[in-house]
Amino acid sequence: MCYIVTNCVPVGVKWMQVDLEADGASVEGLARFQQGLFHARRLRQAGVSLTALAVTGWVLALFVALFTPLSIWPVVLINCASALLVLVAGLQSAWWVADWRAQALEVPAAEVIELPVEDTGRYSRLIGRWSSDVLAQIGAPVLWLCGWSLLALVSVIEFWNLALPAAAVGQSASIGAALALALAFGLLVFERRLAQETAAQWPEASQLAQLSRVAIICLVISAICLLFAGAQSVWPLRLATLIGVLPALVALEFLLRGVLSLFSPRQPRLEPRLMAQSFIAGLLRWPPQPLLALQHELHNRFGIDLRQIWAFTYMRRAFLPVLLVVLAVGWSLTGVHEVPLQGRGIYERFGKPVEVFGPGLHAGLPWPLGRVLSVENGVVHELATSVSEAAVPELAPAEGPAPLIANRLWDASHVNDKSQVIASSSADKQSFQIVNMDVRFVYRIGLNDHAALAATYNSADIPTLIRSTASRILVHDFASRTLDELLGEQRTRLADEIGRAVQADLQALDSGVEILATVVEAIHPPAGAANAYHGVQAAQIGAQALISRERGAASEQTNQALLQASTARDQAQATAREVNAGAQAANLRFTAEQKAYAAAGQAFVLEQYLGQLSQGLARAKLLILDHRLGADSAPTIDLRSFTLPADPTAPRKAVQ
Repeated sequence: MCYIVTNCVPVGVKWMQVDLEADGASVEGLARFQQGLFHARRLRQAGVSLTALAVTGWVLALFVALFTPLSIWPVVLINCASALLVLVAGLQSAWWVADWRAQALEVPAAEVIELPVEDTGRYSRLIGRWSSDVLAQIGAPVLWLCGWSLLALVSVIEFWNLALPAAAVGQSASIGAALALALAFGLLVFERRLAQETAAQWPEASQLAQLSRVAIICLVISAICLLFAGAQSVWPLRLATLIGVLPALVALEFLLRGVLSLFSPRQPRLEPRLMAQSFIAGLLRWPPQPLLALQHELHNRFGIDLRQIWAFTYMRRAFLPVLLVVLAVGWSLTGVHEVPLQGRGIYERFGKPVEVFGPGLHAGLPWPLGRVLSVENGVVHELATSVSEAAVPELAPAEGPAPLIANRLWDASHVNDKSQVIASSSADKQSFQIVNMDVRFVYRIGLNDHAALAATYNSADIPTLIRSTASRILVHDFASRTLDELLGEQRTRLADEIGRAVQADLQALDSGVEILATVVEAIHPPAGAANAYHGVQAAQIGAQALISRERGAASEQTNQALLQASTARDQAQATAREVNAGAQAANLRFTAEQKAYAAAGQAFVLEQYLGQLSQGLARAKLLILDHRLGADSAPTIDLRSFTLPADPTAPRKAVQ
């Protein structure tokens, strides 16, 4: 009879791994072989029950996530189901070992030598010879362990969400918590029965008990989260999500053990070991002794006894004093505070504000006796009076087309538009209208210490305070304004009036906020009334164009009449001037001639006569008949030219 001592359980109790190559009767005296069939039956029953519960919780989590993905139920169900899947993986891994022992006790030694660690006949019929060979090399226990672990790990990762909002859960939370506590109590009974088993009778019982604690802890904490969940409590959601780390770490450890087991040679004649061993689950004990568990693991696996090393003994003795000194130094260093360049800090001593720290390093009492609250130092913010929650603006690329939010046409609703009621007058009746506006405020926290204290202690939410104050100011200010006044009035003056009113109210509330600028981006009718208002505007523009056209025609006719009247007046003035000048010239000539006649007498008259005659005969064809011509004489035509003035006494030359 041959025994091979290889491994130990984590508590330090050694057990022998049997080689069946020797006499088959050697295993009949071992308690774990004698109870192998009983252990396999118990593990199968517990595994089937827990698998049904885990699959039910997993399916319920999927259905609940379809309708209420942001509630606490999907996270709680999937974490509990993952913890149960990890426990099922451990139970199945232990079932392979117990089943091998039962077969080794029933089958003769000569036949046991030829048996593999597990019966793969079912898999051979399902997936073929080639897959059966691969499965025989890898081993069904490894595949099942990795499969359950991978399913649990992926489930926890997919449902991981630390940003779940608080919401009321109702009476169903109490029912779920009661069911979780009932299941945890059943697992606690199962864990106590496993813990009472000795290593000689059942070596895997201690490991299974540790895996049961993982599921018990997840169920108990999930029940507490369900009981305390509410519309105002956020910590149950965070705790219910974080508890999924425990089954996820155990599942990850199982995956690593399954992958590493592929590199160890499989020996069908040797008694198999439990693969679902978890170091993380082994830490779940009271009092917690992680170093002791690590010491036993090193001693049992590698033969290293840390108790014989003086350095580790000294470190163990000096660990607590050194830890206390480090904690004291670290606690005292919490009194040193660093304030960034763009910030300020309000130092509170025993909960009372004492001083406002500027940028740099400052020392005070350690936490929680003293703390520093961060305050902005000159940081400028832009705040819109209204932001739509349904439409979230998307960031557009720098070189791409302009986003839709940049469209300022009235036929589209914008993110920052806010509807406002204004005054209106129709004929002799008073009414109201609705306009959309985009008013933004540029603000910062005041630079003095009083403003920093006021902004920190007098206002819980500065943007909400500014929005509420601005909304009230806008309602009061626009109630007496009409649409024509808003559209025609200068926006700069309107923005200044709104900014001064908002700043006055903020100062009255001692908010510590300073309004730097008020910007009126847009004031226009609602998007639904855009087409109607466009028609009204078009009619107004057409009426104004017609009036302007008629005024232009009237101006043109008036100018034409003025031009004609001016031309007639100028012509009359010119004619009168010419007549007057001619009359003056005639008067001057008459006066001169009168004086010449008085001086020359008849000679002047003759001269005037001859002059007029010369002018009259200058270009005339003359025919002169002389009475002195007789009948005997030939007719004679006097062709002599008369030169003015003509001398009547000068001899004349006749031309025939």
